[in-house]
Amino acid sequence: MKVSLERINDDYLFKGTGGSEVPVYIDNKTDTAPKGASPMELLLMGVGGCSAIDVIMILKKQRQTITHYGIEVAGERKEVKGAKPFKSIHVAIDLEGEIDTAKALRAARLSFEKYCSVSITLEGAVSVTYDITLNGNKIT
Repeated sequence: MKVSLERINDDYLFKGTGGSEVPVYIDNKTDTAPKGASPMELLLMGVGGCSAIDVIMILKKQRQTITHYGIEVAGERKEVKGAKPFKSIHVAIDLEGEIDTAKALRAARLSFEKYCSVSITLEGAVSVTYDITLNGNKIT
């Protein structure tokens, strides 16, 4: 896998592209009007997107009907030698539809423990936790 970044302006705006050639804009969020996501926001989006794809794929294979899938990913940061890496990441999954509770729990567990390459890449360095709300009821 390989990506490339190209500087777009005289400051910090970059256009990133990967194998799909779909552009992703990256900027310094401390600018007054950023025109892209920050690298740390992209990392959180990567965790959320990776797990969302896994969970949806698993539930679809189990013939569960998903009418809504929302996700919020929050990262807590710490100071380390002037940098601010994440010390923990929490993923809140909001599912709606005709979905069996046990299947939703299993799909999330499989994603975070086995399939999600992004969260597994962070293992040992960052604590990644999750919870699920199914049809308005928190199940984890």
